[in-house]
Amino acid sequence: MSPEILSNKAQLIKFAILLALSILLVSCETVSYYTQAARGQLAIVFGREDIQRLIDSGDLSSDLDSKFSEVMSIREFAAAEMSLPVEQNYSSYVDVEREHVVWNVFAAPEFSTDPVNWCYPIAGCVSYRGYFSEAGAENYAAGLEQEGFDVYTGGVDAYSTLGWFDDSLLSTVMSRATYQLAGLIFHELAHQVAYLPGDTTFNESFATAVEREGLRRWLDTTEQSETIAIAELNRDRQEQFVNLVSLYRYRFDSLYQEEIGEEQKRQEKSALQYQLRAEYELLKGSWNGYDGYDAWFSRSLNNAQLSTVSSYNDLVPFFNDLLLQSGGEMNEFFDAVNTIIAMTVEDREALLGVY
Repeated sequence: MSPEILSNKAQLIKFAILLALSILLVSCETVSYYTQAARGQLAIVFGREDIQRLIDSGDLSSDLDSKFSEVMSIREFAAAEMSLPVEQNYSSYVDVEREHVVWNVFAAPEFSTDPVNWCYPIAGCVSYRGYFSEAGAENYAAGLEQEGFDVYTGGVDAYSTLGWFDDSLLSTVMSRATYQLAGLIFHELAHQVAYLPGDTTFNESFATAVEREGLRRWLDTTEQSETIAIAELNRDRQEQFVNLVSLYRYRFDSLYQEEIGEEQKRQEKSALQYQLRAEYELLKGSWNGYDGYDAWFSRSLNNAQLSTVSSYNDLVPFFNDLLLQSGGEMNEFFDAVNTIIAMTVEDREALLGVY
């Protein structure tokens, strides 16, 4: 029996175990939800094509051949220079034949930007519910809207299985620049190194710190000075976007705490949404024509949407300092992060501060 078949069988067994745990431990979730999740993940597992085999076939376009070769090089760098658990991750490719691999549903009360959380085995509690079909996501979102929630549905192009499966390179990310693929791989592999169930800010800040350090080292090693400038410019724009939305999220929260009638709150909520769009247009005017966030601002800007741009990167400076204290040694840094994860909630909060 070939190693590939053995690998697929092993991962099928893992998924069966995970599915059983999900149904047993989360009684409030329906079997149908986990069934679609199982089908979606298994379609990826059994749709994989070995990237090196594709390169060796000689059947690829020059652009695809070049990008796949770069990915293989990035994998080697991630293992050798970043001590990330590459193993068989991103050694395979899957054409999912759709715009996004997953659609996440977010929800929040009409007068609060605090998102609704859903709890799962392994991942813990998170502020979204994922579907492998847009129709499934939209159907669930419609039900939440009928219950009076603000709802937002967004497509996701990649995700980490937290080491339960060998993650694949997906067709949904192939239009990205090579440096963006490198950042994606560093980020998603970081989730396999350290993960604190139920704490999105901790997990995303850690993965973002690893992503940025990995990208810095990779760009320096490959002497891509022009790409470094582009990456830094895009990161600056992203931070400006996050800062703008976070500022308005605070303003929305302040509005919702006012002792005024619900109809007046709705009117002022609408006014704040208009102001946020107007300020974005002013900000975009300084970006020399860059319009990467236009699609986001074309949506409703309701509470659920605002909750997706929360302070998920608040702890990046903390992790940057921790990496510096580790002398830039990634394994020492990872050990330190996992030591923090193993702390009691009280000790961890005392160390990190309340965020």
